[in-house]
Amino acid sequence: MLRHLGTAAALALAASLATGAHAQERITYKSAKAGSSYYQMGVEIAEAIKAGTGGDVSVTVEESQGSVQNVMEVRARGADYVFTTPPALVALAQEGKAMFEGKGNPAFAEIRALFPIPSLTMHFVVSGDAGVETFADLEGKTILLGSGSFGATEGQKYLEMFGLDGKVEIANAELSNAVAALKNGQIDAFVTAGSYPAPNVIEAAASTDVKVLSLSDDQVAETKRTKTVIPAGTYAGQDSDVVTTSLPVVAFATAEMSDDTAYLLTKTFWDEQATLADASPWWAAVTPEMMETVTTQIHPGALRYYEEIGAPINPSQK
Repeated sequence: MLRHLGTAAALALAASLATGAHAQERITYKSAKAGSSYYQMGVEIAEAIKAGTGGDVSVTVEESQGSVQNVMEVRARGADYVFTTPPALVALAQEGKAMFEGKGNPAFAEIRALFPIPSLTMHFVVSGDAGVETFADLEGKTILLGSGSFGATEGQKYLEMFGLDGKVEIANAELSNAVAALKNGQIDAFVTAGSYPAPNVIEAAASTDVKVLSLSDDQVAETKRTKTVIPAGTYAGQDSDVVTTSLPVVAFATAEMSDDTAYLLTKTFWDEQATLADASPWWAAVTPEMMETVTTQIHPGALRYYEEIGAPINPSQK
């Protein structure tokens, strides 16, 4: 066939065929705000996927304004789209409820889970000088919740739930100022939600005497969130386990992604997990058992991998 073409055209076609034979698969990973821990996780996943596939899969990390935006973009994205969000938010989108009311779209029904990433873990961080051992001891104290985040909303909910509404002073400051405010005595406590170990809690514990409050089993049950244990020694001065709650976060794709690609991404993620944990401790808490928290269907390609390793999968996830 090539002899019937001009030299330039033949060379171009040959190059095209060679490139096609070794085509690099490209994936877009929609993450979080640049500078956030979850954006950093996205970068780490991208590097792990590239390394684990020998460069056959290239992941481009895109900044996002949040989980709702990530879900909404499913409507206009294709087979190469991977994004992170709590499974509960996917369920709301598929049911057209809450922030998705009146914004339903058939594409939401095609969302499929791949693998879990570190959960949004609640931290109630109190000054060692505040004399606070339990939530009841927060009465009369000044607490920084921040604003506009999951941690701020959840923190306010817990204060109300545990009988502290109107009994604490809420500091009018941004969460970025929490560590400095705690150190200089402007506040007695701050609330933050993120993967553990959380960078701002590490900073606080390293620079002043702090305590991360534990919830009782009854309090955990009341929140209706996932019980999470932050192991002793996670933070400086933390001599015992901390019982708290978390909101699972998962990497999703859609049914448009091929089974082979979903399998490759999922298997490579788990193959590289130990390396990820060596680089960033928050990955150490991620296990295949966390797929139990997924309330949506798992991608058939990812499901093949979980069945191979014997991970717990329930019928509703298939």
